[in-house]
This record gives sequence, C-alpha cells and structure tokens, in this order.
Amino acid sequence: MSPAQPPGKSFDVVVLGAGVIGVTTAYWLAREGKSVCVVDRQPEAALETSFANGGQISVSHAEPWANPSAPSKILQWLFDDEAPLLFRPKLDVHQWLWIARFLVECLPRRADRNTTEIVKLAMESRTRLQEIRAREDIHYDERMKGILHFYRDRRELELARHAAELMKKHGCDLRVIDADEVVKIEPAFEDSRREIVGATYTADDESGDAKKFTQALASICEKMGVVFLYGSQVIALDADCASLSVRSVEVRTPRGYESIKAHDIVVSLGSYSAPFLRPYGVPLAVYPAKGYSATIPFNGTNRAPAISLTDDQYKLVYSNLGDRLRVAGTAELSGYDISLNYPRCEAILRNAKALFPRAGKFEAATFWAGLRPATPSNIPYVGRTRRYRNLWANTGHGTLGWTLAAGSGKRIADLIAAGEGPAVA
Repeated sequence: MSPAQPPGKSFDVVVLGAGVIGVTTAYWLAREGKSVCVVDRQPEAALETSFANGGQISVSHAEPWANPSAPSKILQWLFDDEAPLLFRPKLDVHQWLWIARFLVECLPRRADRNTTEIVKLAMESRTRLQEIRAREDIHYDERMKGILHFYRDRRELELARHAAELMKKHGCDLRVIDADEVVKIEPAFEDSRREIVGATYTADDESGDAKKFTQALASICEKMGVVFLYGSQVIALDADCASLSVRSVEVRTPRGYESIKAHDIVVSLGSYSAPFLRPYGVPLAVYPAKGYSATIPFNGTNRAPAISLTDDQYKLVYSNLGDRLRVAGTAELSGYDISLNYPRCEAILRNAKALFPRAGKFEAATFWAGLRPATPSNIPYVGRTRRYRNLWANTGHGTLGWTLAAGSGKRIADLIAAGEGPAVA
C-alpha cells in the first residue's frame, strides 16, 4: 500500500484493478486533480493479463476476431488442439451466450462498424501513449518501427485489402506490400522468404513491454498521490438501489476488512469484471479468451526480427523487447482456467523456430498464460453503467488492452470529470 493517504479515507475515485487499463485510468484521473485509490489482489501492478502479452501497440490490428470469415475458420479449427482459436465447451450459459453474440457480430456490416470504432479508439490511444511517454520519460523496451502483418495465403492477403481501405479512411496508414518489400523492411525473413506472399505494414505502430510500462506508470501515479492497495481482494459493492449509486467498496486488505468510500468507482477487473458486476444487475458481455506467450532470450548472435510482427495464419505476434523475443497469441475459450496447455505452448515455439531459426535461445524459453477480457464485438466497455450513476466500466479490451489502454483511461477520466456520459452496460 502506498503511504500517500491513510486507509479508510474517502476518495474521489476508486479504481478496481491495477493492470494496464486500471493504472492508465488512475493516471489520467490524477491529472484531473482527483484523489484516487487503486485496489488489486496482486502484490504489484500488471501481474495478470498485462504481465507477458504480445507487446504490440497495433492500430493496424483493429479488425475484430468477429468478421465474415471467422465462422468457417472456427469450424475448421474445432478439433485441432493447436488451433489459433480453441473452443472448450463448458456448462456455462454465459459462454454460450457470448458465442451466439460473437456469431452475430460476424455479419459484414457489423464487422465494418466495429472495425471503425476500434480504429478510432486505437488511434486516440496511441497518441495518448506517446503523450505519456514524452511527459513522464517512461521507458519500457519501446520500439517505434511499425508492425508487419504478414500472410502465407494469397486469398487472405486479398481479404486484408478491404480492412486496409476501411482503416485508411480513419487515418491509419496501412499499406499492402509484396514479399520482396517484407524482406527489405525485416531482413530476418530471409530464412523463410518462400513462405510469405505479402503483408500489410503500418509504420506508425509501436511495440513495448506492457508490464514495464504499467509498473513505471504506477510509480509515477504514487508520486502524484494515488494510493495503491496491493494484496487486497475486492469483496463487494455497497450499492443503494434507491439512490442508484454505490456508496463504498468492501475490500479485504492484509490488515483486515475495510470499507472504502468514493464518489465514483471504475471497474477494470479484466475477465473478472463480468462475474463481479453480475450480482448488481450490470450485464457485461465479457468472457475470458485465454492467451499464451513464449519469451525467448537472445544469445548474442541471434537474428531475431527487429520489427513487431503479426502472423495471420497462426494468429501470433512477435515483439523484440531488447534482450528477448516475445511471441504471443491464440485464444482459448475455456473458462477461467489459467493453467498452461503445453501442446499450445510448444506450437508457439515451433512456429517461431520455423520462421526465425536463429532468433535466440529456444531451449530457454519461458511460457505464460493469461485471460484476456473479450467482448463479442471486440469493442470494450468504456463508460457509465446504466444501473448506477457513479459506477463505471473500463474493461473488455480483449487482445487490444495494451493498444487501447492509454486512450480508454483518458476517455473514462474525461467522462468522470464531466460527470456525465452515455451508459454502456
């Protein structure tokens, strides 16, 4: 716990969750002059979904998973344990409702609308991240070399042209390039040139370590007066249906149970936001999409890619984080289990080694799994809840949490400062 304020004091805002979404929210609120308390069950910030993700700030990856080509691909992947999207049925009505809504969002018009909304927020967010980096002088193995989204299938490359044109309309400079230009931009592809048919390239996109960024920003927030209650479990909300407001948050801290009062509460609990809010009549269509990553240390003579990459076929992303290569991706709809599925881990490593056999010490790779809070449309919840006037949601960012964090945090802070905004759930 930071020592800025004693426990039990009332705050302007309590933020639930100290991942990249919660911490950026706290930062922007503090800059608005708000007194802020952040509550998280972990001993430090960014130890769950933000811990070892793919590292991309990817406006170019705004096309949602729910798109017209998704249903046929999912059918092909149903019985493949190494498929990019793996569905493990549960006796969970919320899983099935989420899947039904996902299929609706695959309709062409809805997919285009969702892409447009995500591009707008991603563009805003990338600008806000750059603003934070310049103002606070934060370093997090950042690279401003762009992102290459490469294809092995000509048909998929042609389909990508539609999304590229849509994104260009909203300011995302996404170029379709041939395989020769891919190798020119990223020479590491020389070992696997024959597999690549082309790519889309966004020079303005970035990459970096989300955990390093979040923990550095949390330290800055503490200096600004933000109180962090680490190792503290959120137990309940003291919600008053008569006044349509939440009076306090009940928290189990290392010292015991405490009631923290606040004028506003922001829920940024990732995949756990939906089950936490459900008893209070706030329905969020958020379901965990379990993702995996492998972190491969360099050996001094490696030939790892310098530019952040997205492999369309296997839905993997690659980010050079200074002394290590992060390879992450896949989505597994299997509930709230975070145990490692080693065949999927090995598949990530095998694909990376096939593309970049000199990328680093593959035998020393470490693996991680985390739950990404996915909505059927890929559009996150950023705004006020309908049921309670002072209860806000900033959650459901799915695979784009790192990309959308700075912009989402600024949006919610602006809405709270204005005291108004449309209900999102």
